[in-house]
Amino acid sequence: MSVERKRFECSALPKGWQREEVLRKNGLSAGKVDVYYYSRGVRTDASLVPPIRQTASIFKQPVTVYKTQEGKVKNDFKHGPQEKPKQLFWEKRLEGLRACDVDGHELCAMELPRSLRAVGPHVTEETLLQSVATALHVSSQPVTGQTGSRTNLEKNPGVFINPDQPLVQALAVGDEDIKRQEDRVNSARVKLQEAIKAMTA
Repeated sequence: MSVERKRFECSALPKGWQREEVLRKNGLSAGKVDVYYYSRGVRTDASLVPPIRQTASIFKQPVTVYKTQEGKVKNDFKHGPQEKPKQLFWEKRLEGLRACDVDGHELCAMELPRSLRAVGPHVTEETLLQSVATALHVSSQPVTGQTGSRTNLEKNPGVFINPDQPLVQALAVGDEDIKRQEDRVNSARVKLQEAIKAMTA
């Protein structure tokens, strides 16, 4: 099959892209024009969606993108903003590091409730605390903990752990837990009032 090719810059596309029209001269599809787009070594935007092939009026088929230069950036043409992938068990990099006061003395470790159970390989209480604290301060979604079954999480944590949740088994907070926390807060407030009165007296 003989074809006639026309290639030219297209102002509607980002800089570095060229449009090529291939006219079919014989056969059953004679007179049809295939449209191809080429990138000339320019890093393309990952949000760029391949245009729709112009020759198929009934079936919407994306064009085939041919790159003339190998790029280092993988273009998967996904829509919308792309999220940075989260590294599993990143909290373990902080193991052994402790916060210090202004004099350089290490602060005492916090005591976590017994109901908080760590998930993952060799996750210590300190790592668990860092994971939960980060999720509470950074995450824009509800913090539920790992909802997968404990058997699966222990069997293959690298596959079954949700990187968007802290390294803690899912926990249900009941009325008794809330009442116990309220009592602790009230007790701390009373101690603070007594300390303030002692300072001003």
